[in-house]
Amino acid sequence: MGVRSDLSANFDFEIVDEFLDHFSMMVDSMEVMVLDLSKPAIYERSVNELFRVFHNIKSASSYLKILPMARLASVVEDELEILRNMDKPINEETTNWLLAISDMFAQWQEDLNLDKKLSKVKYSLLKLPDLEK
Repeated sequence: MGVRSDLSANFDFEIVDEFLDHFSMMVDSMEVMVLDLSKPAIYERSVNELFRVFHNIKSASSYLKILPMARLASVVEDELEILRNMDKPINEETTNWLLAISDMFAQWQEDLNLDKKLSKVKYSLLKLPDLEK
């Protein structure tokens, strides 16, 4: 039994279905939003949108008790809060880290769709980028 089956067994169908739909849309848009952070003209809008995505994932996955997802989303949200207070495009290290984060969430999306257990968080994602370079 995978994570999707666990959700269906413990929560109302409509809540699970809405989460899966919204999660899919957020994951599908993550990579573009990350790449947009390198564009000075739309940096502020992009970082705020990405922050909202991770805040929403953190909140929803916490409610649904998908703890690895909630924890990683919380870490990313904290880093994005720092980036929100910077007024310059992000560096390559941060871009690569956020793209790897996006890949992890895409893997979890696939795990959910296939009703598998969530893949383990890659250790490299826990090494936070130097935001100042």
